[in-house]
Amino acid sequence: MVDAHRTFVIVGGGLAGAKAAETLRAEGFTGRVILIGDERDHPYERPPLSKGYLSGKEERDSVFVHEPAWYAQADVELHLGQSVVAVDREAKSVRLGDGAVVHYDKLLLATGAEPRRLDIPGTDLAGVHHLRRLAHADRLRRVLTALGRDNGHIVIAGAGWIGLEVAAAARGYGAEVTVVEPEATPLHQVVGPELGQVFADVHQEHGVRFHFGARLTEITGQDGMVLAVRTDDGQEHLAHDVLAAIGAAPRTALAEAAGLDLADRAHGGGIAVDAGLRTSDPDIYAAGDVAAAEHPLLRSRLRVEHWANALNGGPAAARAMLGQDVSYDRVPYFFSDQYDLGLEYSGWAPPGSYDQVVLRGDVGKRQFIAFWLGDGRVLAGMNVNVWDVTEHIQQLIRSRAPVDPDALADPSVPLSSLGD
Repeated sequence: MVDAHRTFVIVGGGLAGAKAAETLRAEGFTGRVILIGDERDHPYERPPLSKGYLSGKEERDSVFVHEPAWYAQADVELHLGQSVVAVDREAKSVRLGDGAVVHYDKLLLATGAEPRRLDIPGTDLAGVHHLRRLAHADRLRRVLTALGRDNGHIVIAGAGWIGLEVAAAARGYGAEVTVVEPEATPLHQVVGPELGQVFADVHQEHGVRFHFGARLTEITGQDGMVLAVRTDDGQEHLAHDVLAAIGAAPRTALAEAAGLDLADRAHGGGIAVDAGLRTSDPDIYAAGDVAAAEHPLLRSRLRVEHWANALNGGPAAARAMLGQDVSYDRVPYFFSDQYDLGLEYSGWAPPGSYDQVVLRGDVGKRQFIAFWLGDGRVLAGMNVNVWDVTEHIQQLIRSRAPVDPDALADPSVPLSSLGD
């Protein structure tokens, strides 16, 4: 039986929100759990949107966090297709778009992020796409199928993870792909120039064209349809569709209007939370893409836009809401699949934070591990087509111990023996 005297409200119908609701019940919370999402679909995971589902290897139903029946079975009240338009901290309530007011004792903001838009002429054309929501993936999957059938062209603005994964999916359908990227290599801000060329080579071998050192300045079309794109160096590329893959911005409008503290841009923006995922209001928490948390291990405020952060952050916030002592110190982690290249990345090594990159294995065969070091300590590691090493890599990061770069590069030296 649900105890109606306590109500926990979760705003955001993604993975973080769904896992928070699951954890509240698993931890024995008997009050009302209300989950409010502005999409009509049940909570789902985002990685398949640019990977398995988009490429046609997975069915649509595989993306959902729980079976639809689970929510009623767990006494989780779902409000789908509903937006929260205001948080009243004094009254401890949220107001929905239809005017309904919902009281809370504890509130979790898991509002996620929104794709950044291109600010150029032509973005109102029918063939301009973003990829963040399941509805976006539904549409883009149909588009890529048609482009492959008709030998059509898609131009992707941005060579980050989403841009590269969509490029791989598009080539799988047979579509022609051009990626426009202002940096000199793909993933420049994530893996640096040392490793970016590896990804450029992989995609070029599969027929992807790159235009580095350039930005889109205009999308041209006729009768509402895309015909081409122009770049700031005067070039023009044929295009039938365009994907803007230029990053995402945290959805902080609710928090800002409610007067909650926000993180500065230097820390990725987002809602400022402590290591227990509490905001500046003791009864409001934040998790997932929108949360900029004080990270006890990395000793910095950090906003992480990856699947594992939502998977683990939602439950951590739920436990904190229940009054448990929570210190969210997970090592940031993500994975990617592009053609026959699979990888896992652990840690945090933004530009300027590291002074050495150490490689272990065979980069030419794309079976290697890359380590980013600062002051002799492992800040991050990426294993490419090498498996069952993530735990060891994360332990090296956690240890904060100096590591001999020569031993780190030597495949005959077990990773488990380093960093002690």
